[in-house]
Amino acid sequence: MTVGHRITIEESGRHVRVVRGEQVLARSDRALVLRETGCPPRYYIPPEDVRLDLLTPSGTRTHCPFKGTASYWSLPDAADLVWAYPDPKPDVAQIKDHLCFYEVEVR
Repeated sequence: MTVGHRITIEESGRHVRVVRGEQVLARSDRALVLRETGCPPRYYIPPEDVRLDLLTPSGTRTHCPFKGTASYWSLPDAADLVWAYPDPKPDVAQIKDHLCFYEVEVR
């Protein structure tokens, strides 16, 4: 990692829910929270706790020098709403295949 850049990952211990409109897209008590220098905390949710049947894979890919290459999924009215790292860098291996949404409710 770059000097001054830090990533930590831990079990959130909280209930995480993702809602868009009236539709619940995910709910989990097993989410991981990733904290990264300069970024808001992000909740990575196990795929078993996400309504994958509502999401469509996107062709979008992005690369993070600290986490690896991300794949994205969309809703009909929300492109690239969700991402995951199918082959993350070793330092963040815990988030493998967990899905992350831009906006979540945390209780």
